[in-house]
Amino acid sequence: MDINTKILKKNAFRITKERYKTAVRIRVPGGEMAAKYLDTVKYVAETFGNGTIHITTRQGFEIPGIDIEKMAEVNAIIQSLIDGLEVNQTDSNAGYSAAGTRNVAACIGSRVCQFANFDTSAFAQRIEKVIFPNDYHVKIALTGCPNDCIKARMNDFGIIGMNESQYDSYRCIGCQACVKACEKKSAGALKFENFKVVKHSDKCIGCGECVLKCPTGAWTRSSNKLYQLVIMGRTGRKNPRIAQPFIKWIDEASVLEIIKNTYAYVHNYIDKDAPGGKEHVGYIVDRTGYQVFKNWVLKDVILNPKAQVAEYIYW
Repeated sequence: MDINTKILKKNAFRITKERYKTAVRIRVPGGEMAAKYLDTVKYVAETFGNGTIHITTRQGFEIPGIDIEKMAEVNAIIQSLIDGLEVNQTDSNAGYSAAGTRNVAACIGSRVCQFANFDTSAFAQRIEKVIFPNDYHVKIALTGCPNDCIKARMNDFGIIGMNESQYDSYRCIGCQACVKACEKKSAGALKFENFKVVKHSDKCIGCGECVLKCPTGAWTRSSNKLYQLVIMGRTGRKNPRIAQPFIKWIDEASVLEIIKNTYAYVHNYIDKDAPGGKEHVGYIVDRTGYQVFKNWVLKDVILNPKAQVAEYIYW
């Protein structure tokens, strides 16, 4: 059988250890979808695959045991799922149009979790619409609060929800529940002075613990959605590391522009001789240096006044 492995992989199918067999990878932007689409996943697994489904670490599905010659049929069947999840396609390709940029992953977010400061899946889906399809190797994850349940700090871009809590001193009864919670569970940013709570903004990480613990509603969440953007975390064979803070208290529009600018940066600096024509973006940053990366990704980005950009990052 004559197999064009480049096309196979680009179309989000995997080369497997089983001869003449492949596995299709299903994207689920933000890790959330209507339950009805599970019927399509089940049908493909039982009709074309070996009856099993692997739930990937990036919140997608991988269905193994598919005959390579059945790829076109599988693509036709999963089209309803692709349409339903509003995954971008190019006119010339059936099925998925690219496999480089990994599925944008997210924790369950503020629709369910009391700790989350924003709707993670909705933001992930907006990012997906901006960046996909794309073949550059970039990993993005969103987490609703600094608890980081999605392990955002192990991605090229980790987007962590922050909340600039608002304090109404007239509702405060001086119980210090917020102060104790911040000291024991967070950053120790609150102090009790002159019978009122004082926040040291330089220490605050925007977790929202004060809001959750206040019995009188003296602390409330701001409607202004802000984030911490951490960058260039990774696993892998060479130098695994945790992402470091890039910008704190950044707004959504700026996050989107920075991510888009990163693709232009990668296009300009990628190693053209890299195996398979792909190079992990973190290794490009290592090679060019943080300052070059920063200049590229902040081009024409208008940051909100509260945003704090790291002058230097050392890994």
